[in-house]
Amino acid sequence: MYMYILQKPGEIEGEFAEIGVERVEKELLTDFPVILPKGKLFKRPLDEPITLPSWLSEQEANYYVTVFQKTGYTGALNFYRNFNRNWELLKPWVGSKVKTPAKFIVGDKDLVYHMPGMKDYIHNGGFQEDVPSLQQVVVMEGVAHFIMMEKPDEINKYISDFFTQFV
Repeated sequence: MYMYILQKPGEIEGEFAEIGVERVEKELLTDFPVILPKGKLFKRPLDEPITLPSWLSEQEANYYVTVFQKTGYTGALNFYRNFNRNWELLKPWVGSKVKTPAKFIVGDKDLVYHMPGMKDYIHNGGFQEDVPSLQQVVVMEGVAHFIMMEKPDEINKYISDFFTQFV
């Protein structure tokens, strides 16, 4: 749903401007993915304080706020606005397999992991068919979308262990 709402250039940027970058960014970092219904972008009232998760410091959150105050959100949003063009550009590779060794890591609380058909694809052969050299699927418990921030030591170990096998 949120991808649909982001399609019209300037519309969501205008709503974000009314709310303010600090509030928008902290909402996005603490409650991703968001639904973004028009006029009520986030789940909590705008005057309700936001408690940052333990894995995100005020300093880190403020870094993102500062960056988006300078750049705005249009560049990031254009990723979602370019889906049709990306499909066109990638069409020659439809059916291609990813043949390099791979490891896939996802959080069990990531809403993308719970999208219809996603678990079946990941765990029942579809993913392995598309990525024949997939060595492992790791589902991290208690982790959501920002796994590298939520569990950095564990993620670094998974990555290090993966690359060490090639040395």
